[in-house]
Amino acid sequence: MTDAKFRSFPVTIDTGDAVLQGDVVLPEAAHGIVLFAHGSGSSRFSSRNRYVATHLVEGGLGTLLFDLLTAEEEERDMRDASLRFDIDLLTRRLAGVSRWLASQDWATNLRPGYFGASTGAAAALAASVECDVHAIVSRGGRPDLAGAALPRVTAPTLLIVGSRDPVVIELNEQALRLLHCEARLEIVPGATHLFEEPGTLEQVAALALRWFRHWLA
Repeated sequence: MTDAKFRSFPVTIDTGDAVLQGDVVLPEAAHGIVLFAHGSGSSRFSSRNRYVATHLVEGGLGTLLFDLLTAEEEERDMRDASLRFDIDLLTRRLAGVSRWLASQDWATNLRPGYFGASTGAAAALAASVECDVHAIVSRGGRPDLAGAALPRVTAPTLLIVGSRDPVVIELNEQALRLLHCEARLEIVPGATHLFEEPGTLEQVAALALRWFRHWLA
């Protein structure tokens, strides 16, 4: 984005156990920033996450998209899929990115939120227990994989699932019962797991923007 209303820049993030690459977009007068935890086998270039991120920026929120894995780890995961379901690793990385963000002068007044997709949603919920996070949105997520962390989550949480994704609906309903925080399940009519159907991803973006603007304002 080159519009004067936005500031966009790449970042290199040292989490302590890895050096990750990311992209920040900040609208003028933003009060919140959303960190995107991508799903299985994806990256910061996820077209779906970038679509949602653009919508959030247009709504006045900052965004940080980053890779949860290093280039070498991504190559390994592409070969054997050994890391995409390593929730402990993904949680540590997201928590490390949150700590890095808290140390940045440009982020001092930004309230952080998490947007997690697929396994990234589990990492978002688990990392929120140890980080300063004010809101969470899950898209087609696996919150059940956050396990024992679920009852300890305090950040208001929105779970979004497609109506044609019955197994994930059930897993989200189970997770919802374990969340003791402000939490809601939204089911997008006609959507399958990846929200590829016309208009469904737009509904995800609208729901996410409303949630984040409410809790990060």
